[in-house]
Amino acid sequence: MHTTLKQLWLPLAAGLVFQFVSGSLMAASFADLTQPPNAIEAVLADKVVGLSASSPGQWSGDGVDVTVHAKLGCVVSLKAPGVAVKKLHLHWATPFDTNVIVLGDTWERAYGDLRWQPINLAGPMPWYFLASDGVATHGYGVMTGPAALCCWKVDTNGIDLWADVRSGGVGVELGGRTLAVCTITTRQGQAGESAFAAACAFCRQMCPQPPVGRQPVYGFNDWYCAYGANTAAAFLKDAAYIASLSPTSENQPYMVIDDGWQANRQSGKDTGNPWQHTNAKFGSTMPEIAKAIKAMNARPGLWYRPLQAWPDCPANWRLPGRPEVLDPSNPEVLKDISQNVTRFRDWGFEMIKHDFSTYEITGRWGNRMGDEVTSDGWTFSDRSRTTAEIVLNFYHTLREAAGDKVLLNGCNTMSHLAAGIFDLARIGDDTSGTDWNRTRQMGVNCLAFRAAQNGAFYLVDADCSGLAKTNAVPWDKNRQWLDLLARSGTPLFVSWPQRLVGPEQAQALRSALASGARVQPLGEPLDWLNTRTPTRWTLDGQEAAFKW
Repeated sequence: MHTTLKQLWLPLAAGLVFQFVSGSLMAASFADLTQPPNAIEAVLADKVVGLSASSPGQWSGDGVDVTVHAKLGCVVSLKAPGVAVKKLHLHWATPFDTNVIVLGDTWERAYGDLRWQPINLAGPMPWYFLASDGVATHGYGVMTGPAALCCWKVDTNGIDLWADVRSGGVGVELGGRTLAVCTITTRQGQAGESAFAAACAFCRQMCPQPPVGRQPVYGFNDWYCAYGANTAAAFLKDAAYIASLSPTSENQPYMVIDDGWQANRQSGKDTGNPWQHTNAKFGSTMPEIAKAIKAMNARPGLWYRPLQAWPDCPANWRLPGRPEVLDPSNPEVLKDISQNVTRFRDWGFEMIKHDFSTYEITGRWGNRMGDEVTSDGWTFSDRSRTTAEIVLNFYHTLREAAGDKVLLNGCNTMSHLAAGIFDLARIGDDTSGTDWNRTRQMGVNCLAFRAAQNGAFYLVDADCSGLAKTNAVPWDKNRQWLDLLARSGTPLFVSWPQRLVGPEQAQALRSALASGARVQPLGEPLDWLNTRTPTRWTLDGQEAAFKW
């Protein structure tokens, strides 16, 4: 937050009070952000401009006009003909008590670092945040599908919303059009309502078009069996084994071939579009492999990296300044992506897991973004649309090509932009088939703190229970992770090769797959207010304890 805004509104903030009853902070601490902000700034290429309130709900200055339509769901709109705008900064002079703890979301996947924390320790919080005062848990955020990359900051003096409207790393050039930047939404928590229940309700409120109801999603993914050194023969053997342990119901498991099948992955000799055919390790054609999976009474799935440029792709398809990345603002690139997804569907695949796109667009992993999603200076070929708009159009291209019968699982995708578009989303960085500490950090933490998004934004995929080699991960720990996934009411994927499965593991896998195949209530972390890796959960109506 800029010092000018702090200095301007600190006297007003100091005059606001909280309501106490019998020494307890009550829900009067709720801040109604659907009311117009107290101040707005615009960040331009060479300066920061404090906008003046020209009329109710309107702020102007230096060719920039911002409107906050409080009566229309608090829609923030931007007009700036002839001016390139990088960010908007909105400030509400609403103080927080020092006893309040907050929980923010993450730009794309989480990296094992989500937690409730005091406001003086809270950093940037992408998309939305929850604030708990010991009596009620309130929600503050933007509706899903915004045209800006939105981030919240709070301190004892107020709440700040930063809306990044850059096109890549430069100011967006809107010309004569008006940009609907975002729609701000809030939810006042209820006394006696758990923080988790409040989180679930607020996630449902933020997404007006939740994913279509599906059967529970479960199955096999071969990444932690082979880490990309996979073959058709090994995959089909392991997939058939997992299928044999799966329930014989109409809800068939998905068998997902991860990275390693594409033409140039394991030989490096193919310079053409790698998604048109496979490599020597997958000697059969992909339609034949999909047919073999279906013969197991299972559904075929396939991994895809849509924005990775290949050696001889057209030069004008590449992102300016980053030739290894395809430019998602280029209509020809989107057409090629659509053709690839249509091809996978025609081959017979019923789930597409697409990966790496946020990293390739922004040049950063989510845990390196903070409040700067990407660096300054670079641009798409199209500067008239914001990064969020370009990403949304790219996501819709994938969705339209997949149709309504193929599930899309977004890995390394932007959460609030993926919501309501993809069926599943990988909510955390990779777990591991060799390192238990990584699974505990990435898997348990991410599931606990993002489970509230399940069924509201998409189905939350907390990644696999995996094992790559004998004794690499203690079975006692992996068994607990498998059990949590299976009974959490979220998708379950296992990544165990048949050669490493003994009688005890086979029994546990059979039980887990049976649980994953049926509808269950969403698991609730009971001690998530106090730890990063909750050990106490409510699963299927019963309390369960884990020793991570």
